[in-house]
Amino acid sequence: MSQIFSTVACNLDNNILAACLPLMDAARVEAIEWSFDALYAVTEVPVWFEELLTVFSNENRLIGHGVFFSLFSGRWLPEQQQWLNDLRAVSRRYQFDHVTEHFGFMTGRDFHHGAPLNIPYTPTILEIGRDRLKRMQEACSCPVGLENLAFSYSLEEVKKQGDFLDKLLGPVNGFMILDLHNLYCQAHNFNLSFEALISLYPLHRVREIHISGGSWEVSGAAPGKTVRRDTHDNAVPEEVFGYLDNAIDLCPSLKYVVLEQLGAGLDSDSSRAAFGHDFLRMDDLIKQKNETIAPLNSFLPEALQIPAQPPEDESLYRQQLELSQILETAVSFDGLMQALKASSLAHSAWQIESWDPAMIETAAQIAQKWKKR
Repeated sequence: MSQIFSTVACNLDNNILAACLPLMDAARVEAIEWSFDALYAVTEVPVWFEELLTVFSNENRLIGHGVFFSLFSGRWLPEQQQWLNDLRAVSRRYQFDHVTEHFGFMTGRDFHHGAPLNIPYTPTILEIGRDRLKRMQEACSCPVGLENLAFSYSLEEVKKQGDFLDKLLGPVNGFMILDLHNLYCQAHNFNLSFEALISLYPLHRVREIHISGGSWEVSGAAPGKTVRRDTHDNAVPEEVFGYLDNAIDLCPSLKYVVLEQLGAGLDSDSSRAAFGHDFLRMDDLIKQKNETIAPLNSFLPEALQIPAQPPEDESLYRQQLELSQILETAVSFDGLMQALKASSLAHSAWQIESWDPAMIETAAQIAQKWKKR
């Protein structure tokens, strides 16, 4: 196992920075993860924030985390090409030790107002995902990886996600972010144990772990069921720290453990103090386990063959738009279900007939929340 670095997700947000700065002043923060593409609407980045990024970049302790690439969009979009162009430019300005994206596709016609949701695990989508990862790696010239999703429509999807990730990442020798709160959501929502869940993932590919908090949502579609949501707006649950204690020992190529929380959840002295407590607890746990043995995997490809024309699937793209429209405009659960059953997704690779009603309801809530951003 390589040395593991205690990391914060640090972005241009006053609440996040107010929570992180005391930890930085105490020299406890060893790396930062920056969501570089979240600055698309910022016309001028403050010089002091650029200096902060430069300090960590110069020490090779800056990692990039993307949100908006929409890895599995069925059509190659101009916004995706622009995203790659921007990634290439920012990678020349800062030295990323690696760059990651979310697993899934972004709902919504507006590229920056959509939710990351799951896709069918088909050969066509596998081909599209592999192609996009190759283009990411070519743009940033460093290791690339994907984060496991918190959301799934069905237990069957949960069981397949790890193997699909492994197949996706293989051609670029890519790595995985193991988000432990996402596992916590899956464990609760589908009544699975941590041991059963983590065994489904390619742990030899884990270079980064995320921990965070979330929230509970009482389901209206499934009376008596409570859904765990990955909303990043609360402190880390005790169970997730237990997951971390176990997961570190199972991931031989682990290099970064990242504490995440949105600025909206850090708007008080007490919430920022809780964030600091969570970070120090995470850091103490890492230091108990840290070793200084050479990493097992560089997570760099030997060579990439990238076709001039990105592969596309117009039928998939139309289904994605249709699903996005249904989720974003639903005003009742009954209406949502009727629209899904009448859609082109019915009796298709999406397997909507096996989707959990509470998770369908949750997908609509996620899509509508992101659309309002």
